Amino acid sequence: MGIKAFLSKIIAARTVKGMAHWKSNAVAAQEKILHQLIQKAQHTAFGKDHQFQNITSYQDFKKQVPIHDYEDLRPYIDRMTQGEAHVLWPGKPQYFAKTSGTTSGVKYIPISKESMPEHIKAAKNALLCYIHETGKADFLDGKLIFLQGSPKLDQKAGIAFGRLSGIVAHHVPSYLQKNRLPSYEINCIEDWEQKVDAIVEETLKEDMRLISGIPPWCQMYFDRLIAKTGKKNVSRIFPNFKLFVYGGVNYEPYRARIEESVGFKIDSIETYPASEGFIAFQDSQKDKSLLLLADAGIFYEFIPTEEFFHENPTRLSLGEIELNKNYAIILSSNAGLWAYSLGDTVKFVSKNPYKLLVTGRIKHYISAFGEHVIGEEVEHALLSVAQEEQVEITEFTVAPQVNPEKGELPYHEWFVEFQKSPKDLKQFAQKVDLVLQQKNIYYQDLIKGKILQPLIIRSLKPSAFIDMMRANGKLGGQNKVPRLANDRSLADQLKPYID
Repeated sequence: MGIKAFLSKIIAARTVKGMAHWKSNAVAAQEKILHQLIQKAQHTAFGKDHQFQNITSYQDFKKQVPIHDYEDLRPYIDRMTQGEAHVLWPGKPQYFAKTSGTTSGVKYIPISKESMPEHIKAAKNALLCYIHETGKADFLDGKLIFLQGSPKLDQKAGIAFGRLSGIVAHHVPSYLQKNRLPSYEINCIEDWEQKVDAIVEETLKEDMRLISGIPPWCQMYFDRLIAKTGKKNVSRIFPNFKLFVYGGVNYEPYRARIEESVGFKIDSIETYPASEGFIAFQDSQKDKSLLLLADAGIFYEFIPTEEFFHENPTRLSLGEIELNKNYAIILSSNAGLWAYSLGDTVKFVSKNPYKLLVTGRIKHYISAFGEHVIGEEVEHALLSVAQEEQVEITEFTVAPQVNPEKGELPYHEWFVEFQKSPKDLKQFAQKVDLVLQQKNIYYQDLIKGKILQPLIIRSLKPSAFIDMMRANGKLGGQNKVPRLANDRSLADQLKPYID
């Protein structure tokens, strides 16, 4: 065991002990954070506009600060991108995380000198919790690879901006820099396919022990490693590869293929980072739920998903949530975001400590006929039947077909790229439909009432999603395929790839 691995076990024990207090007092920690945020920002432009000086409780906060999306905060953010200080948070942002919005175009999410360390601490603590629970720390003695966006940063009004993963690359602790790959030069390659090929060449003969990234893009890296070497799986190339860290999408649709590519059931840690803040991470290998970071400079609110689009939805603090119920997650942060709708939906599975599962995106659903089918439901339906039938899925998305040809009833159209196809696609689709009906009673009523016909699956050609994203200039990085859409924009792009 190397010195890094040895020392990490001592640090891990201290870290887990330090986390115990806020884990068992999460509601009190949240109340304290809200008070601190209001006090700190009361003299900002936003604080003055919303009378922060009069806010003394959560009830006051709800009255004074409405729910915001990016467009609501955009006038304030535009002032910040033009160089104005003390707008949403004291001073100027340390960075802007550049993201792509479906309605807002490019978005600039502020990151402050207070919020940046929380991103780094959360990523570090996710690994330390793993080390403390399992005793496995040898991965720190080898090479670690982070598949991420370019660390090249541009300037806007004197403030550096870029992709969150690229910004974080500048804050990797010095004790990990020598272990870290890819090199800065290769990480700066903008073309994703060229970048992956260069990473393959650079890492091929290294002692890779930890690999981190968004699952579909890690899969591309694995595929190219195997193609380059002719080896059966990645464990033959990297025999000491023992830990996979991921975030950004639900791992389950990718798990079977990634484990096949790796060659065994590898330990994995799920993280829940966003440009707006690091929300949660998996703190135990014993279950898949994520520990909500209740003491990390973010105050959380939750709106029942069925009320999200109401004019005055119910807003709940952490202490008011119910288990096993879907909520839209809202946050106020020490980066200056206030009652900001993150766009994600979550479901709590524990209150001691508060642990959750990410269930989808609030705007990624199908409700063309009032069924409100969500991501969690379609993933469960497809993956449970796929496991039963020994079918392997590479990628998929679902859209409504409201105006089918030949006078047919409307239906949900599923575009699925199979790694291992079902023997009978029609029978497979029927099984998926029955499971979906069991998960969503509104969908079931529409099927039984002959408003909808059962779902139809379109089998896609190999590499269909990669080819489609390449054609749209969205290959790699933090780009992800939405599981659901309430329109036909993505579905129409996939039509040429039907097998």
